[in-house]
Amino acid sequence: EINYTTTPNGKATLEKFMNLAEVPYYVRSHHVLCTGNCRGTPKWGSTNAYTEDENGRPIYSWKVINEIFDTYLRHNCKPFVELGFMPLDLAEDRGQPSYRWQYNGWNCPPKDYGKWYDLVGELLRHCVERYGTEEVNSWYWELWNEPDIFYWQGSLEEYCKLYDYTTSAIEAVLPDTRIGGPATTGPNADGNSAAWLDRFLDHCVNGKNHITGKNGTRLDFVSFHAKGGSYRPVWGRSCNMVEKQTPSTRNLLSQVKLGLEIIEKYPSLKGVRCILTECDTDGWAAGGIWDNPNLGFRNTEYYPSYVVTALKKLIDLAEDYGRELDALTWAFMFEGERTFEGTRTFTTNGIDKPILNLFRMFSHLGTTRLQFSVSSVAKGLLDAHGTDESPDIDGIAAMSENKSVEVLLFCHHDDWDVYGDYDVKIEVANLPFANDSVILTHYRIDKNHSNAHTEWVRQGCPSYPTSSQAEMIKSRQELELYEPRTEVPLMHGKFEKTISLPVHGISLLILAKE
Repeated sequence: EINYTTTPNGKATLEKFMNLAEVPYYVRSHHVLCTGNCRGTPKWGSTNAYTEDENGRPIYSWKVINEIFDTYLRHNCKPFVELGFMPLDLAEDRGQPSYRWQYNGWNCPPKDYGKWYDLVGELLRHCVERYGTEEVNSWYWELWNEPDIFYWQGSLEEYCKLYDYTTSAIEAVLPDTRIGGPATTGPNADGNSAAWLDRFLDHCVNGKNHITGKNGTRLDFVSFHAKGGSYRPVWGRSCNMVEKQTPSTRNLLSQVKLGLEIIEKYPSLKGVRCILTECDTDGWAAGGIWDNPNLGFRNTEYYPSYVVTALKKLIDLAEDYGRELDALTWAFMFEGERTFEGTRTFTTNGIDKPILNLFRMFSHLGTTRLQFSVSSVAKGLLDAHGTDESPDIDGIAAMSENKSVEVLLFCHHDDWDVYGDYDVKIEVANLPFANDSVILTHYRIDKNHSNAHTEWVRQGCPSYPTSSQAEMIKSRQELELYEPRTEVPLMHGKFEKTISLPVHGISLLILAKE
C-alpha cells in the first residue's frame, strides 16, 4: 500500500534495502492515483492526485506522490509505477465496491478517457520536471493491477482501450521510457487469467489501436503474476483445527511456464522482457496467523528457503525460453500489526524477519554467474507439493571480479514439517586467484541462525515485546556466521568442503583471496 512508504517503519524498511544494493531496487505500490485520506490501510491507499472542481475541471495535486517518489529515490530505489486505480471524480460508478471503505468506481473505467489521457500525461510531465528525463526514463510504467479479477470492473476491451490511451499519453511525454502490462493473476490452464493475457497480447500485436486506428500497440514488457498458494480466513480456529496447506513451488512455476508459452505465440514479442510484478509464496499479503494459522511459515526459515528455490528454478526456466525474466515480490511491511503477525513482510514492528536475511545473502553475490551443477538424482514429480519426495538441494554460484567466489546453497521442501540434515560436499575448481589458501566466510539461515523469530518464540511470543525482549529478539535478526571466518588451504587449486545443511536451510560460502 503506497502510503506505508513514508511512515517511519516504511522508511526504515527501505533503508535496509538501500544498505544492501549496489544498484537500485524497484518498488511497486498499489493506489498511486486513488482518492482518500492518504493514510495506508491493508488493501487501500490514496494520493488525491486528481480531483475536479464544481465545473468538472481537473485539479492535479502531486504533493503526496512527491513525498513517496522522493522517499524511494532517497533510499536508492526507483519507482515501478503501477498506474491505478481510478480517481473518485474520474471513475465511472458501476456500483460494485469490493470493500466498505472504498468508493464505488475505483476499479472501473474512466467516465472520460480524454481526461485519463491528460492525467497520465500531466503526471509524466511533472515527474520529468521534478526528477529529470534521464531518471524518469529509467522507471517502469505498468497499467493497473490484476484486471482479470475484482481489481477491474470493466471488460477486457475496455482495459485494452485504457492501455492504448495510457501508452499514447506516456509516449507523448517520454518516448524512450518503458511501458507494459497487463499485470494479470497467475495464468492457469483452466482459468480466466490465461485467456486475459493471451487476448491482451493479441490486441497489442494485431488489434486496432483505440487512439491511432492502426493495428498494434506498443508493449515494452509483458507483466503477469505468479503465486504458490491460496489461503482463506479461518478465524478463531487453532492450528489443530485447520487443514494444513503449504505453498507449492511447482504451482508457481507452472503459472510462469504457461505465461511464457502464451507470449511465445507472438513472434513479434520475441525480444520483449517478461516481468513477474508479483511473484510470491501465496496470494494474501495482508493475512496473518490470526487469519489462518498456515500463514505462520512467513515468519520462519521456510519463507526464504521457498523464495530462493523458486528463484533458482525461474532463472533456469528463463534460460530454457531464452527470455529476460525479472521478478518483484509483493512484500514490504504493514503498520499497526502485532509482532510476527505473519503477514507477507520483510519486517515486523521494526524487527527483521528471516526473509530479509536472504536478500542480505543476495547482496553478497557477484555480478558474474558461474557454472553450477548438482550430482544428486532428481525424482519424478508425484504431486504439486512433492509429497513423499526428498527435499530439493540446489544452489547458485557467482564471482565478484577476481576478488571472491560466492556459493549459495539451499535445501527446501514444500512441506514445512519435513526435517533432517544432509551432508553436502562442495567442490570449487578453477578459482580465479592463484593463492594456496582462501578466506572462508560462511553465513547460514536456518531455525537457529539469522532467525529473530526463533528468539521471539523463546521469549514467549509477545505480541508487543518489552524493551528487553525486543533487544534480545533483535540480537538475532541480522545475517549470522555459521562458523568462524577461517583460512582454508586449497588442494591443487581446488576448494573442497563438506557441510551439514538442514531442510529449509540456506548457506552462503564466500571464498576470498584475502
